[in-house]
Amino acid sequence: MKTPDIKAFFDETTNTFSYLVWDRETGKAAVIDPVLEFDMVEGTASAGAVNRILAEAAAYNLDILWSLETHAHADHLSGSPVIKARTGAKIGIGEHIRQVQRIFAPRFNAGDLSADGSDFDHLFTDGERFRIGAQDVEILYTPGHTPACISYRMGEAVFIGDTMFMPDYGTARADFPGGDARMLYRSIRRLLALPEATRLFLCHDYAGPGREEIAWETSVGAQRAANIHVHDGVGEDEFVAMREARDATLDTPRLLLPSIQTNIRAGRFPPAEDNGVQYLKIPVRFV
Repeated sequence: MKTPDIKAFFDETTNTFSYLVWDRETGKAAVIDPVLEFDMVEGTASAGAVNRILAEAAAYNLDILWSLETHAHADHLSGSPVIKARTGAKIGIGEHIRQVQRIFAPRFNAGDLSADGSDFDHLFTDGERFRIGAQDVEILYTPGHTPACISYRMGEAVFIGDTMFMPDYGTARADFPGGDARMLYRSIRRLLALPEATRLFLCHDYAGPGREEIAWETSVGAQRAANIHVHDGVGEDEFVAMREARDATLDTPRLLLPSIQTNIRAGRFPPAEDNGVQYLKIPVRFV
C-alpha cells in the first residue's frame, strides 16, 4: 500500500502539528493543517510557520496541489489562504463545515458569510477518494470534536486531526458547539478498527507526565493498548461520562474567537470595513 513521504512541523505557541506530504514519484504534494501565527495582543498575523513549510517544499521541488484542513480549528488560525496565494493550491475540508458555519455565523453577526461552504475550494464527503500525484487519499468522516472533522488516509498513514492524542494524553475535547462525546467515541473506534500497524499522525501534542519530548506519530496498536481514555475495553458510556466530566474542567482556548471567525471562512479574515481595515469581533457577555 503506497504511503507518501511525510514531514511534520510543530508550532510551539499553539502546540499544533502541520504536515507536508508528497508523492515521491511525481513531486505532487499537500499541506495538512497549516498554521498562521497570530498575536492577539498586537492584532498582527504572520506567515512564519507557513514559510517554513514552503521552504521545505521548494527544497524538494514539490508542487503543492492542496491545503487540507481536518476541521475548523478553535485553537489556531489556518494558514491555508497563504498556501493558496503562493502556490495555487486548493483548500479542502469536510462537507459538514456548513453546519459549523451555521452555528457560528450568527454568533459573530457575520451577515456576509454564506453558510454553504463556498469559502472553500472543495468539500469532501465520507469515503471520497482523490489523488495527490500517484498517491491515493481516502476521506474518513470522524466527527465528535466538531461536527465537521475528517481524517485523511494515505496508504498506511492517517492524519486524524483532533480525535486522539498520544496514548498518555488521551483524546480531544468534545464540548465545542456541535461537538458530541458519543460521536467522538464512535469516530475513534472507526479509526481503531484499521490495521494495528496503521500510522496515526496527530494535530496536537502537549507532552505528558514523565514525557518531555513532543511526539506527532503513534499507531492503531499503541492506541488500542494504552490510550488512557479509549484503550480496548473502554465502553461508549464510560468514555462519554469521562469525556463530558473532563470537558467541564477545561479552559476556553486562548485563540478561540479569532480562530473560529477566520477558519469558518477558510482561514480568511472578515472583509475590510469602509476604512480599509479588517476587524475581528469579541462578543461581550456579562457574567
